[in-house]
Amino acid sequence: MAATATSRTAGSVSRSHAGFDRRALAVVLPIGPLAIAIVRGILPYKTTDSNATLAAQVASHQGTETLVVWLTFIAMLTLIPGVITVGLMARRGARRLGTAGLVLTFAAFMSLFWSTVAGSDNVALAAARIGVSPALTGRLLDSMGAIPAIGLGSDLFVIGHILGLVLIGIALWRGRVLPSWAALLIAVSQVLHFIFAVIVPVHALDGLAWGLTAVGFAVAALALVREPEVA
Repeated sequence: MAATATSRTAGSVSRSHAGFDRRALAVVLPIGPLAIAIVRGILPYKTTDSNATLAAQVASHQGTETLVVWLTFIAMLTLIPGVITVGLMARRGARRLGTAGLVLTFAAFMSLFWSTVAGSDNVALAAARIGVSPALTGRLLDSMGAIPAIGLGSDLFVIGHILGLVLIGIALWRGRVLPSWAALLIAVSQVLHFIFAVIVPVHALDGLAWGLTAVGFAVAALALVREPEVA
């Protein structure tokens, strides 16, 4: 009887810890996409700008750029565990799609700080603070992007996070892990992000596109807490 009681106590503690883990992950899930949504909405330059123009805009908006750097840091701390969690959820109902999406998205966000995508913000802000001219900063950023490993990291981030989240969204939809509208929000949001970041640059709409990703991740967070078997 004592052994049974001990076993029940151990099981209760284990379930309590598992419940805490899920709640902690649920809190983290929407933070990364939300941070990126704010970044994309307030970015002082366009994704399609030249590096010299980027440097000039950063030099003129150093306060905003400081916020961009902090938000990117927050995103990096939370996007990786968030993507792993949502990717594992996606694999439950569509193993191949979910796995492909998880691998691509994980590799993309792991490449973010290594790439010129986030590196440009850090370098441009630091250069502006010590009075380096935008033209010279632009040349430095061009040289950084020409380093093969850094250029590869940039390409991997750009392609991987868009395609990876599209695949995760489709996998969540096919596996019926989330409500269809929430799963498709994750997938469609990244297509919209590409449109409003590259094809027709509009900061507000680009930020809104990432906001849709945050909504989809928030729904995934609720599913994680309410239906533990989805993860």
